[in-house]
Amino acid sequence: MKALNTLLSARLSTRTAAALLSAAALLGAGTALAASPAAAPAPDLAKGQATAAVCSACHTADGSRGSPANPILAGQHPEYLVKQLQEFKAGKRKNAIMAGFAATLSDEDMRNVAAFYASKQAKPGAAKDKDLAALGEKIYRGGIADRNIPACAGCHSPTGAGIPAQYPRVGGQHGDYTEAQLLAFRSGARGNSTQMMQIAAKMNDREIKAVSDYINGLR
Repeated sequence: MKALNTLLSARLSTRTAAALLSAAALLGAGTALAASPAAAPAPDLAKGQATAAVCSACHTADGSRGSPANPILAGQHPEYLVKQLQEFKAGKRKNAIMAGFAATLSDEDMRNVAAFYASKQAKPGAAKDKDLAALGEKIYRGGIADRNIPACAGCHSPTGAGIPAQYPRVGGQHGDYTEAQLLAFRSGARGNSTQMMQIAAKMNDREIKAVSDYINGLR
């Protein structure tokens, strides 16, 4: 009888322990779910358009082909636009006008305005210099092997469409703006992309201008 009681007690203890472990696991799972951040709400295009009204003086109402000194935002990947706004706000990318504007935006504002511009379609551009654009095409598609300059198409795609959340769309971008950014990467004035700084550092003025002109007409 004593042996039987001992056996029953052992079985009960095992079942109790298993039940406690299951309860603990369920409690832990519930705690983990509660601690998980809530998913960001879907972007509000109407609110994004309202925010973009302030941007229209430099980027036009729909972010299309305004001043060549300013980037075309229409059709740009929203993740890239949000990243740039965050880096203007944090001071990682320098521009007094954009820093002042970004400082007023919440993360939700940034997502909304980025989604608004991404929903638009930019008007096509055109290269200005045929011979220069031909050189730019060679560099864009094949790089410059003897200086270890990679092909732009490797990251920004053959059509200039880029890769969402990784590399921006560049096809059709203003040549003047692209040239200014490559020069800024080369000089260190724009330091928010180590990869682009290293590439631009190996390029001369003519090569930068050629790639920029080719990108202007890339579709």
